[in-house]
Amino acid sequence: MSRNYSHKAKIAVSVSSEVGRLRRVLVHSPDSGLGKVVPSKAQDWLFEDIVHLDTIRRKEYDFYTKILLYFLDPEKIRGRLTEIDDEKNKRAFYKPGDDHFFRSDKVVELQWLLSDILTDDSIKSKLVASVCAIEACSYDTQQRLQELAPVQLAKTFISGSLNEEQMLFAPIPNFIFTRDIGIVINNYVLLNKPAKKARTREALLAKYIFFNHSLFEEYQDRIIELADTHHHFLLPREGDDHKVTLEGGDVMVVCKDHLLIGISERTSSEAAHQAIKILFGKNVVKKITIIRIPKKRDYMHIDTIFTQVRRNVWILLGTFSKKAMKHEDEDEVQRILDNNNKKEDKLKILQFRKKDPGNPEYFDNLEDLLTDISKNDLECTEKIKFIYSGNNEFPFDAREQWTDSCNLLALKEGVILGYDRNDKTVEAFRENGFAVVHAGALIHDMEEGRVDPDSLENTLILMPSAELSRARGGFHCMSMPLHRDEL
Repeated sequence: MSRNYSHKAKIAVSVSSEVGRLRRVLVHSPDSGLGKVVPSKAQDWLFEDIVHLDTIRRKEYDFYTKILLYFLDPEKIRGRLTEIDDEKNKRAFYKPGDDHFFRSDKVVELQWLLSDILTDDSIKSKLVASVCAIEACSYDTQQRLQELAPVQLAKTFISGSLNEEQMLFAPIPNFIFTRDIGIVINNYVLLNKPAKKARTREALLAKYIFFNHSLFEEYQDRIIELADTHHHFLLPREGDDHKVTLEGGDVMVVCKDHLLIGISERTSSEAAHQAIKILFGKNVVKKITIIRIPKKRDYMHIDTIFTQVRRNVWILLGTFSKKAMKHEDEDEVQRILDNNNKKEDKLKILQFRKKDPGNPEYFDNLEDLLTDISKNDLECTEKIKFIYSGNNEFPFDAREQWTDSCNLLALKEGVILGYDRNDKTVEAFRENGFAVVHAGALIHDMEEGRVDPDSLENTLILMPSAELSRARGGFHCMSMPLHRDEL
């Protein structure tokens, strides 16, 4: 079935931490659909602004691809930089539909997997019919799609375009945020149920990939889907907590036995409830902590307000710190008024244990929870440190959280990817003993053999981010880890 991977050894799908050495990751390179987002539809398609596609590709995301390959699959890139960056190649190395695409089984491209499964005529017919039903296509359009070759059809499903001139339906520009389509929990895959209509097609394509691609054939009985509630179709389309909506940015595997699930603008309490029942029932984890955050666009998912850097180091938005939650700077009148705010505007943390789910433990703030994870789950003996967005200085904390200062991806413990525009956050990392290096310089040093990725420690790698950051997602969002080494 697979054009590229079926002859290879079966891959390991296993993630039991946020910071174990990354070995395999699922990504999607920015496609032409990003360049078709128009101002009038930007918010419907979950964008705050329109972005410049060529800049995102050539000057920003391409650095991300190179870094991932040097760390995960260096044979695909080492010694080839001059060839890859040659203008005559017209970026063929980065294009999933091109014969010269890098085709790594460690930096795995979603579009390539999609084109793989479309070589099966039965799958192709079902997926064409399903997409056409979702997008209300004509019968003629369905027939035209059925006649496309797998590579072109995969591109059309994602970009919405039959060619440069003709669009058939809306693009799915959020497909670059692969974290949200699902999450690997130990050796299980939990698929998402998106909250927004704009992401429905993403979830459908991801489902077909995971259930039909040869890469995942050994894990078919370990793919978990959440069912809709009874009479779900009578509930409001969006925003009702009784609907089942779940996105991967609200799920973190902090250790083999402990999972975090956020209840947010995008993930409902009913989805969290179902996840707890299923994951405990299948004995996937022993402990699940629910973190209810305010349903605000500013936060979106829990990984926009904190991520892990090392066993003992976390990056965090100070709004949810211990001091802020205790309102230490408020006077009595302000404290009384704040306590009368709506409950959904408050942070709430409950920890459920498989052995006694009816008796949860409560945490007052994120710092206490994350300290408990470091000390008790990860058995850290070092001092627990918190690095704050914008160095905890107003207004830089909020400004830089908006541009994903807290949404960092760990390539290994202590080596993380972040945006170069968050100056105060970078300053905070330096103050906490981290080296800071720009992606371009690091790529050059790795190519010249001056730096070995395995030897890097306590390093923040800065990525160019003028356009990427305007898409409202960092590198944690733009990655779905399939395999990490155990801590």
